[in-house]
Amino acid sequence: MRSMVGLADNRTAVATGAACACCGTRSASRRYIAEADGYCCEACLLDRRLPAPTAAATEQLYARFVEALTETLDLREHETGLHSRRVACHTQVLARRLVAEPAALRQIYWGALLHDIGKIGVPDAILLKEDRLSDAEWTVMRSHVDCGWQIVARLPEMTAAAELVRCHEERFDGGGYPRGLKGDEIALGARLFAVIDTLDAMTSDRSYRKALPFDAAQREIVRLAGTQFDPLAVDAFLAEEATLREMVTLKCSAVALPGGAP
Repeated sequence: MRSMVGLADNRTAVATGAACACCGTRSASRRYIAEADGYCCEACLLDRRLPAPTAAATEQLYARFVEALTETLDLREHETGLHSRRVACHTQVLARRLVAEPAALRQIYWGALLHDIGKIGVPDAILLKEDRLSDAEWTVMRSHVDCGWQIVARLPEMTAAAELVRCHEERFDGGGYPRGLKGDEIALGARLFAVIDTLDAMTSDRSYRKALPFDAAQREIVRLAGTQFDPLAVDAFLAEEATLREMVTLKCSAVALPGGAP
């Protein structure tokens, strides 16, 4: 990894005329990290965290298409940066501690990346509503899980990824939805994803609160081990604390380049 400039300098950097040194993009919809030799966009930064690609060119094109689709959905939901790419990449950090097979790791990545794809069917009036949702609106919102599962399950050889999509709102104690699964009934990838999704949500700004520090998010995740989260997943999270702390710090220090294209 290139050496990083100081975080204070990064937050105040003036990037007039700058673009990502890796891929050349300059977009207001992406965020950028200041480095010793320029700027790196969040997408390229996340790519560094993944193993070197071994898939055929057609799979690479397919991967980029799906990543672009999920980025578009993140923009629609006003998510912070590349939320779907970020949680998929960070889930891999935990998964590599517990899963050895490259094919299984790839399925976990795809499932985490596509976890919210079913929200494409949720109306903006519900998806973007800032006030509390009514019971009827919550029913519509929760339908995104089965909708997403139906979409992903149609893709060739994506059965395991589709199951993660279907399980990503379940809780370890059985209090989640849509099927009220508990414990090992929930796909391992979904149990790992649940920890990472909560970490990302808590350490990102929201309309109703500022982002929480990593330590506060960690305490909450540990507190919920055995109820909301699988203790095995929490143990993996604690084992990878240094890596995840660094990745959250980079996310929180990323800036939008002034004057970038939408």
